[in-house]
Amino acid sequence: MSVRDILQAENELTHMLGAQQPVVLSTRIRLARNLSGLPFPGWSKPAQREEVAERCLRSLVALPRFRRGHVLRMAELADLDRTVLVERHLVSKELAAGKAGAAVISRDQTCSVMVNEEDHLRIQVVKAGWHLASAWQIAEQLDDALAPRLGFAFSERLGYLTACPTNVGTGLRASAMLHLPGLCLSGHMDKVARGLGQDGLAVRGWLGEGTEAVGNVFQISNQQTLGRSEEEIRRHLAGWIKHVVEQEWNARRRLAADEGEKFVDRAARALGLLRHARLLTSAESMNMLSLLRLACDMGCLPEERRSTVDRLMIEGQPAHVQALVGAELDSDARDVRRAAAVREALRDFPEAGPPTA
Repeated sequence: MSVRDILQAENELTHMLGAQQPVVLSTRIRLARNLSGLPFPGWSKPAQREEVAERCLRSLVALPRFRRGHVLRMAELADLDRTVLVERHLVSKELAAGKAGAAVISRDQTCSVMVNEEDHLRIQVVKAGWHLASAWQIAEQLDDALAPRLGFAFSERLGYLTACPTNVGTGLRASAMLHLPGLCLSGHMDKVARGLGQDGLAVRGWLGEGTEAVGNVFQISNQQTLGRSEEEIRRHLAGWIKHVVEQEWNARRRLAADEGEKFVDRAARALGLLRHARLLTSAESMNMLSLLRLACDMGCLPEERRSTVDRLMIEGQPAHVQALVGAELDSDARDVRRAAAVREALRDFPEAGPPTA
């Protein structure tokens, strides 16, 4: 299996095979685990890392959920292919940057397990839309299936032992990717982010830690794992996501009511530019597609067009643009290719009208 197979396969995030939701783009559950009796990857010798990789990969490919999936060793992939996996949130930047790691990815791309990242295993489940319960259920099933096969490092006092102290305990990071143009355009996003931070939640950009929130997309996740149960972590996140979604809809309705024709004009201008631009940077594309997505959510454009916008937001990322044409491109050539792909995808979009949502 190759990265090109991953790009060409239908999946929840690019083909919207799961339920779509206007505000919550995706839900993620991630579990950090380490094998008992072996040093963490940062302290391992090459032979120990290889032993971990062989044991983990052998156990993973035996699980039904990874049947006919993708087994990828980072050392065997080109730089561009590794970046595609990062942009698609299938592996972390840290795993892609090293050569000792590997990843096993389910055929539908909802499940991926990173081997020899910061921890021996990072079990990840991503579902399109807001599906915290089902994502957790799948992650828990994978965890339960792997534990007797591999033997995880566990302390009766501390819980699961991890390389980073912030993950000790449950080893659970639960997160949601949200599209929040209403809060951003109304100037309230900073206040919401401060409230989340004060209550133990992290707010990050499109590609996680250290990245900007291009396209008005934010990732919200728990920061604390020690001293809280998995259920408490999930309930805490769910309560805040519900609150942020309500605030986002309130902001959108106020903008539509207060701005009137100006609200529609934002979407109309974005659609016009995207339909005719000959050069589009990644940031330009994301920010204007964000306005089109808002227009679909608010009834200014047909709701069924949202899936096209979502696909373009993913496939317009730099590595995706190059991988889809099968060649490495400089920034200008990428901008040309991105603009051409967007023009073609939006060719038959109707004109934006007044909001109905």
